[in-house]
Amino acid sequence: MGVKLTVDNKSIPLNEFVESILAGTIAGAVTTLHGVDANWHKIEIQIEKSTTP
Repeated sequence: MGVKLTVDNKSIPLNEFVESILAGTIAGAVTTLHGVDANWHKIEIQIEKSTTP
């Protein structure tokens, strides 16, 4: 699996270990969700930090 990490429009390089951990964790969690086909092709996640305290 390929993983691309971008933070504030800056591409962050990932080594093979980190890429494997992120891909496995995210894919494992998402594929357990109702309605997600086991034969998925692409998962996209966007995380935004809240600006309120």
